[in-house]
Amino acid sequence: MFYYFYLTIATIAYIVAIPFLIIFSFKTKYRESIPARFFLKNNKPLAPDGVHFHVCSLGEARAIKAISNELDKSKLRFSATTNTGFNVIKEYSREARYLPFETFLPFWIKRQKALVVFEAELWYMLFAANKKKGAKTFLINARISVKSYKSYLRFKWLYKQIFKNIDAVYAQSFEDARRLKTLGAKHIKVNGNIKFFNLPTPNKMYDKNYDLVVCAASTHEGEEELILNAFLELKEIENAQLIVVPRHPERFKKVAKLLEREALKKDLSFSRYTQNRDFKTDIVLIDMMGELVNAYAISDIVILGGAFANIGGHNAAEAAQFGCKIISGVNYFNQKDIFKSIDGIEVVEDFELTQTLLDYKELKHCKIDTKAKIDELLEDIKSVL
Repeated sequence: MFYYFYLTIATIAYIVAIPFLIIFSFKTKYRESIPARFFLKNNKPLAPDGVHFHVCSLGEARAIKAISNELDKSKLRFSATTNTGFNVIKEYSREARYLPFETFLPFWIKRQKALVVFEAELWYMLFAANKKKGAKTFLINARISVKSYKSYLRFKWLYKQIFKNIDAVYAQSFEDARRLKTLGAKHIKVNGNIKFFNLPTPNKMYDKNYDLVVCAASTHEGEEELILNAFLELKEIENAQLIVVPRHPERFKKVAKLLEREALKKDLSFSRYTQNRDFKTDIVLIDMMGELVNAYAISDIVILGGAFANIGGHNAAEAAQFGCKIISGVNYFNQKDIFKSIDGIEVVEDFELTQTLLDYKELKHCKIDTKAKIDELLEDIKSVL
């Protein structure tokens, strides 16, 4: 009964949202994803009898590669909910799609051997429709942050229904496992954070042209200005370079204007990466996707975005693998397990950033202390093939 009740509510919500979806579909960010997800444009069902991996965004799409690489390529199926995630999974297989909205899933989904869903993509109909058609269902790299736990508890009745359709849960930590259990999860195993298992490596090697390279990574609104002001103080005493990598491509133009204006005031050189494809100016804006790990490889200090703004932080492991000194804001609540597994991250308030950067010699080189295990998970998936 709940299955049909939920489907009815989802369908009503979809009909009400159609005018807004049409308006948003004209925005560059959603021009491809909304027509595919909500109107099934160029979005035919995945081929049946495989392993369907579903992810949300870029980091998850990259992390899933460690598992999918160990399976028969002909059995691989992928879906994502964001354009950044989709741009990664389409490189893995022709069987890659945007995941349609829930009201379409009962007829869009074909019978698969297994459904493997990454982290917090807890869509009821995704699990229920796959389970109904005979797939074994997995939730992997599962986590629930302290901040979001209260919100989950308010909808505990819904999550209990979702977890009824999940056969096995692989959690990042024992604390995550405890929270998941209170929401109704069963058959929980703890195997660490899979994002540590197969970290992206550089695909280009660049020359380092300054004594000290500072990378402002995955930044959000307001963070570029904060980091830039701190860097300008450092620039007074060091032969330093700043590389800025905004989290979202739609902000490239706005951030470029800020950096160019401030560089001009201080008589510093500025360039956009897409102009010269190098790192030879005082301030460089990386205005394309896929170059962050290459910037990490030549960076001495990484100021990690998403935690000075109230976003929840971003994955520090990619920078830590190079032994960079890492500075983060205090709002890293979505990354607590990752931060616990990395030795040396310096967490500071906004007002402390400048002095911390000036005292960079006192910072520790970061290193990853623990890594995930995927053997048991792979055996579980292979058992249904």
